[in-house]
Amino acid sequence: MDKHLTTDFHEACFLVDLSNVVRDRRLGEPGARSLRRLRLLVEAAKALARDPDVKLYLVADTSLRHGGRREFGDPADIRLLGSWVRRGLVEELPDADDRLLELCELTGIPVVTGDRFRGARGERPWLQGNTDDFLEPLPGPGGTVRLVPVDMGVAAAVAISMKLEEDALKKQGLLDSRRRPRFDVVSRNWRCEDRRCTLYDTARGAAALLPRMRRGAPTCEVHGGVLSDDGPRTATVQLKLLLDGELKARFTLENGTTVPVGRAPGPAGIALHGLVPPERTAGLSRVHVSLRISDGIVHVLDRSSYATTRWRSSAGRGGPGAWRALGTAEERFGGGDEILLVEGVVLARSGRRFPTELAQEWQRRRPLPPGAADVTRKH
Repeated sequence: MDKHLTTDFHEACFLVDLSNVVRDRRLGEPGARSLRRLRLLVEAAKALARDPDVKLYLVADTSLRHGGRREFGDPADIRLLGSWVRRGLVEELPDADDRLLELCELTGIPVVTGDRFRGARGERPWLQGNTDDFLEPLPGPGGTVRLVPVDMGVAAAVAISMKLEEDALKKQGLLDSRRRPRFDVVSRNWRCEDRRCTLYDTARGAAALLPRMRRGAPTCEVHGGVLSDDGPRTATVQLKLLLDGELKARFTLENGTTVPVGRAPGPAGIALHGLVPPERTAGLSRVHVSLRISDGIVHVLDRSSYATTRWRSSAGRGGPGAWRALGTAEERFGGGDEILLVEGVVLARSGRRFPTELAQEWQRRRPLPPGAADVTRKH
């Protein structure tokens, strides 16, 4: 195996997202983590490159070795992986994604991974629609692995925002062994024992941060101490007001509230007068829609005078859907949804979901059938 690993970019045929490959349960033997999957990948790389001496450059997250040692079926895998890291045959970093993309961009060497890097597309627009630089390892006949070129597709803004949130949870150690958010942590407020610290204080801080998990405990980023539980975190959601596609304002709404939106809805509502030019407010009712937030879920009710409000989802792979009448009953207003109040004036759910809503969504989410979330692959 060692002879196929290299630290020299001039020799490498492929960059390998080692953490992604080792954790891919579709490949080879059962189990959470196995280096045998890399051995199968080497055989696939030899066949694709038509080179029996093919060389791979491996990059891994630190958590591959230290975050789930018990998930390796063979303890020898941990010893071998540690040996590779010490000898420089694996570049080990807190987060391998950025390094893999940097190397791919600088060298042009294709990356072997099952990741779509949606959270990186804002900083690295070359990922959008890329059809040349990524290969996915997939199960082949007889327990083998084959490498298939991938069309990375064009991720919608809401998908990018959602992936950024997931990446933020990962960075803070707030994903469990099944890569799901630690709901027990993100649904709570936390308090640092240093009275001067406002990083996690929802009453005094400008923005309450998520804690970092260290040795299994929520910990202050600055002072290093274990945080104290300060009660349940209030669910919040964010809305955007768009005028002819241009962002005009953002609004943050708290759980347990009902907020009217319209031309002049009163002190408890969101008044669009002054935000929308007077000539565009003719079709706006005094209270046009009502938004009710319950358990982090937003419900919308059309209250316009002539029931002219339209709704669509913009989060699909094919782009925004068709506008349809909102209806006379409350409907759910989810991430990426848009409401057309009058021509050119749109109220949209931000792609950003705050911690409580994010964790609740993951709790509600059922596992997708195999392949349901795949992007296009080139055969």
